[in-house]
Amino acid sequence: MTPIIRLATEQDIPHLLPLMRALAEFEHYLDVFAVDEHVLREQGFRKDPPDFSALVAEQGGNLVGMLVFYLVPFTATAKPTLYIKELYVTEAARGQQIGEGLMRAAAREAAARGCGSVRWTVANWNTAGQRFYERLGAQANPIWIDYGLSGAALAALAEPSTELRE
Repeated sequence: MTPIIRLATEQDIPHLLPLMRALAEFEHYLDVFAVDEHVLREQGFRKDPPDFSALVAEQGGNLVGMLVFYLVPFTATAKPTLYIKELYVTEAARGQQIGEGLMRAAAREAAARGCGSVRWTVANWNTAGQRFYERLGAQANPIWIDYGLSGAALAALAEPSTELRE
């Protein structure tokens, strides 16, 4: 049965949340996963513009995959970038080209929105994911290193009295 790939709607929230939770478990961050139906509703479907959009793959009336993205509105190329935050296909639906279908739909969204590029990150331990993206023609970026701040480090940097040392 061929899946239907479409933009998620507010009615998808109860079925989208378990996919997000499954991804959090797969990527080992379930301990900090704070997304719930209220967050999805407010940030994705009621906020204008939304904080994120999502594509879903529906098969037999069930959601079997998702791709969550947002737009970075301005970049050096003077075109937005579509940034993929999450891509997940249920284990039972893997091997049916659903991930590829979601990526193709994301590429169509990027083209329709005038984006100059599509970007994402993949965990260094996720070799299957890396092979999947490379099969689609993606290339790892050997120049940029992904950095982040969270928790105590973010709070410390936000403090006005904190002195930075190089």
